[in-house]
Amino acid sequence: MSVLEMTDVRKVYRSGDIDIVALDHATLQVEHGEIVALLGPSGSGKTTLLSIAGGLLTPTEGTVVVNGNDITDHDAKELTGFRRENIGFVFQSVNLVPFLNAEENLLVVDELGGGKGDKAAKARARGLLDELGLGHRAKNMPAQLSGGERQRVAIGRALFNNPKLVLFDEPTSALDTKIGAQVMELIHSEMKARDTAAIIVTHDRRMTEYADRTVEIVDGRLGAAGLQTAAH
Repeated sequence: MSVLEMTDVRKVYRSGDIDIVALDHATLQVEHGEIVALLGPSGSGKTTLLSIAGGLLTPTEGTVVVNGNDITDHDAKELTGFRRENIGFVFQSVNLVPFLNAEENLLVVDELGGGKGDKAAKARARGLLDELGLGHRAKNMPAQLSGGERQRVAIGRALFNNPKLVLFDEPTSALDTKIGAQVMELIHSEMKARDTAAIIVTHDRRMTEYADRTVEIVDGRLGAAGLQTAAH
């Protein structure tokens, strides 16, 4: 079973008397441990596709199945719970809580799930930060971290609940080429070590070398590679 199966998905926005098609009959499968780069120009529908795959947006038409669960008709409350348990997100803007240190930014995930940030949760947060090379930065605030370090904290936060699928929206766009490559290498090694699926939205063709497969999107339409799965 694929981790993600999007079938014939459309997303249409109404603007006055005009329908704007953001996603046009998109079909995409992603397997366990597979890293898919989603490549396309600004306004092509990349972020819309990512948002639908992650249950942040509902499709106008089509079906979305994540880890065997059809989330197409989930209501907002069901989607919130489902995302928390099954999907990790790393956004372009990182979105760390500025008044919490690195470790606390990971513990937010536990607390949102009804946890109390207990010893086990703290040990998990510290273990992830160690794994990401940030153990010595656990008590630093986001403003005290470099761009690459903040992005690594965001990756740790996305992995905290052992999601089956992690969605990355332009994870290297705010980083220079060298740091961006380091972050992509880290993403690659972490996903493969966990057999976790990932979609990485990018407009930078250099980043596709870290993916098993590249799918191109233009004007809301996916290229044929969306239907193919990487050979394992």
